[in-house]
Amino acid sequence: MAKMIGKRLLQVIPMLFVLSIISFLLIKLAPGDPVRMYVTPNMKPEDVERIRESLGLNDHIIVQYVKWLTELLQGNLGYSIRTSQPVLDEIMVRILPTLGLMGAAILLTLVISIPLGLIAANKENSIFDRMFNLFAYVGISIPSFWLGILLIIFFAIKLQWFPTMGMRTIGMNTWGDLLSHAVLPVIALTFHSFAVYYRYVRSNTISELKEEYVQFQRAKGLSRTEIIKNHVLKNVLLPIITLLGMSLPSLVSGAFIIEKIFSWPGMGTYGIDAIFAFDYPVIMAITLLSGLLLIIGNLLADITYQIIDPRIRK
Repeated sequence: MAKMIGKRLLQVIPMLFVLSIISFLLIKLAPGDPVRMYVTPNMKPEDVERIRESLGLNDHIIVQYVKWLTELLQGNLGYSIRTSQPVLDEIMVRILPTLGLMGAAILLTLVISIPLGLIAANKENSIFDRMFNLFAYVGISIPSFWLGILLIIFFAIKLQWFPTMGMRTIGMNTWGDLLSHAVLPVIALTFHSFAVYYRYVRSNTISELKEEYVQFQRAKGLSRTEIIKNHVLKNVLLPIITLLGMSLPSLVSGAFIIEKIFSWPGMGTYGIDAIFAFDYPVIMAITLLSGLLLIIGNLLADITYQIIDPRIRK
């Protein structure tokens, strides 16, 4: 396993390098000019050109990339054009709220979808199965951002059960207040993921129940519930680990959109504000960090796969 981890970690370097090149080129090709953040109505053209020169925007694109990469290798992500603050410091403040939101959504998805998927497969074509199938189809069809808006309108504005936005109430620093702010964005993130995982667990469990080893266990006198708990569950969890690694990109992008809708002070809100402000250093830093999170997530999925399935270790 150590050899596999070392090999995968070595692959991270070229992957991030290619990602940085693609991201840098896309940003440069995008319409807009970051200098407009500094331009005032009374500013002369030579002043605008002086600002452009000070930001290094007049250099060749290759020179700009080499300068940025050199600073990156030294641990310097640059300074935000919009706030003039170190990008690394601003990201460190915002990364924990994003990871907390994503972690809560992943945990809630697994805790709910796996048991319900197993129960629905065990009671195939029952009222329970049909009800949750309908619920899952609705979850797959509804976009997360639209669900987030509905949750705000109904639960925050009309019923006033939860806050409408933000992560904390001004003047309050309690876990209860934090949880009340997190409920709606976590539900918005979890709803779609739950539907996908539920359908996946259900269909895989139904397929496993038709295998010969299940018939053998039934012949030994084990009940259907015992077979699912002691034998089928292990085989169902293996593809779930792969699905979890593959679904991280959509979860990250979904978290960014949900953060903006709920004004959650994480990397998503920070990144979207940077995009509208043409804040190149921030956009590049968040792109690379998001790619790194996805790579690490897939690596953890592979490690978990080997821990659970001894056949892969051999």
